Amino acid sequence: MSDRQMRKGITTGTCAAAAAKAAVLAWQGKTATKVEVISPQGTVLVAPVAESRAIAGGGIAWIIKDAGDDPDITNGVKITAEVTITDEPGVVIKAGSGVGTVTKPGLAVPVGEPAVNPGPRQMITRAVSECLPAGKGAIVTVSIPDGEKLAARTLNPILGISGGLSIIGTTGIVEPMSEEAFKNSLVPQISVVQALGYQDIVFAPGKIGQDIAINRYGLPAAAVVQTSNFIGHMLEHAVKYGMHRVLLFGHLGKIVKVSAGIFHTHNRMADARLETLAAYMAACGAPQAAVAEVLGSTTTEAAMPIIARYNLTGVYNLLAERASERAKRYVFGDLTVGTVIVTLQGDILGLDQTAREIGGHLGWNLDIESL
Repeated sequence: MSDRQMRKGITTGTCAAAAAKAAVLAWQGKTATKVEVISPQGTVLVAPVAESRAIAGGGIAWIIKDAGDDPDITNGVKITAEVTITDEPGVVIKAGSGVGTVTKPGLAVPVGEPAVNPGPRQMITRAVSECLPAGKGAIVTVSIPDGEKLAARTLNPILGISGGLSIIGTTGIVEPMSEEAFKNSLVPQISVVQALGYQDIVFAPGKIGQDIAINRYGLPAAAVVQTSNFIGHMLEHAVKYGMHRVLLFGHLGKIVKVSAGIFHTHNRMADARLETLAAYMAACGAPQAAVAEVLGSTTTEAAMPIIARYNLTGVYNLLAERASERAKRYVFGDLTVGTVIVTLQGDILGLDQTAREIGGHLGWNLDIESL
């Protein structure tokens, strides 16, 4: 196994700022092969310029995004800045092709504005301003070819960012394989739900659970967010945003981990799905043979027919109750939590009373009497 140090990269914000600066320099007749920009923390960052040239009234330049060793969706894309010089001081930032526009409240950028976060805005404004002659200003239009297509593979549509990608980066630097960065990219979903006036929120570990919650059971799409494997992280931030109740809605394979007090559900972090399932089955009176069969299974889906054969399906409601209790304990009682456990096909296996109450308040179309 290699112990090579992972290579850092630069954010889309750094690329946009560097492209904007190179475009101003091109307007001034200077061709830059690389430019320096300043991060919000005051760090000097250097970005190579792919191309720059003067155009009527300004300049245009682009940077090829280098994410280092991080598997960033924007790695290798072209980030372009077209700059128009004005006689009015100040820097105006606009979204060009492939850069999104904010359509929902609750994000760091107001509704109607280009999806260029505060850090990159600061970097672009500073990079352009330091090159402009006194009394001049600039309109900077940032574009990303294929940005709208790439955005479909991000959380932007869920967050209410339409038309393309976001220009992001709080430090200007991409830390390779940063789990923390991914976790933090999930959190704005909560702020959007809160800004839309919801006090109850639905946490689905994955896209399948999210689709089932919305399309099959009619839970409001605006209140359903993905947590990925970071259920504990998202619970903590639900508290920070003042949410009152959380409905955990997911597949047995994820929820059973929460029942065991596991709040980072990636299988490399902790995987006691079958052991937990077997333990709760035993608590429900399962014979030793049933416990052994479940422990010999490879997945929770494979365990379901065994549970049904031994008439132990009541274990699912118990697991839901336990998941809710463990989640509530995780945030020291600052949230009320209910849990729904579903199959991959969307059938409900189990739920607790709190889930019935939260789901009912959110207007789901579930026939409670049949469960």
